[in-house]
Amino acid sequence: MKKANTIKKNYKIKPIIRWAGGKNWLTKYIENFIPKDFNNYHEPFIGGASIYIYLKSKGLIKQNSYLSDLNQELILTYKIIQNDPDSIINILNKLKNTKDFYYKIRKSKPKNDIEIASRFLYLNKTSFNGLYRVNKKGEYNVPYGYRKSNNLFDFINIKRLSLLLNDKKTYIFNTSFEETIKNIKKRDLVFLDPPYTVAHGNNGFIEYNELIFTWQHQIKLADLIEKINKIGAYYIMTNAAHSSILKLFSGLGKKYDLERFSSIGGKNAKRQKIKEYIFTNV
Repeated sequence: MKKANTIKKNYKIKPIIRWAGGKNWLTKYIENFIPKDFNNYHEPFIGGASIYIYLKSKGLIKQNSYLSDLNQELILTYKIIQNDPDSIINILNKLKNTKDFYYKIRKSKPKNDIEIASRFLYLNKTSFNGLYRVNKKGEYNVPYGYRKSNNLFDFINIKRLSLLLNDKKTYIFNTSFEETIKNIKKRDLVFLDPPYTVAHGNNGFIEYNELIFTWQHQIKLADLIEKINKIGAYYIMTNAAHSSILKLFSGLGKKYDLERFSSIGGKNAKRQKIKEYIFTNV
């Protein structure tokens, strides 16, 4: 199947995946932090891909992009959207947004990669707050989200994202953030958005992230940033505004404070301002 290699300038491409801690809100500010000129782009915690989509759509990434994550189903989904979006659309078009259907799909065992990716997208759109959480057996266990929309998927947007990813300069792979150092060269730009280990405003740990990203991972992330600095590459990292984070990453770059609104936490959760840190050597 032939694909156009350009995207019309008036097409706005949106993230297709809901992701706890997603950075769509940061797109308003990101151009204030990126260097005027850089080589390749790296994003080791791709999640909903908000920053990549924004920068790529605006033509600010001119060379190769290396997008990665440790979540196998997430990466598989992006790869299939990159190469064969119609296969996913055909399945998604048949799925229903009801509680019974949700638990039926959650319990199901996909037979191939396309079914795995379709199931991942469906559960992501219909689950509670777009969380990704598995039990010790590796089974997805997020409850139904009671989203009222019957039009869960923007199929035109999925195809536009496919065009963006399928430009022969975007590489998607499943790996840990530590391994990405192998591809990082001088004057490359690395955007780091780790799962936040510490809860905002107190000393507790976010329970659903503790199995995914521990404090030891934060220490390894600081080590990665030291290596990025030594290589002569640029980095931008978001993280929780917490004293332990400030202590760990101080001296590795400049720190900025940003605030955003957040309402994650349930139907009756109030919107509240959340403070986050940005560290960068730009």
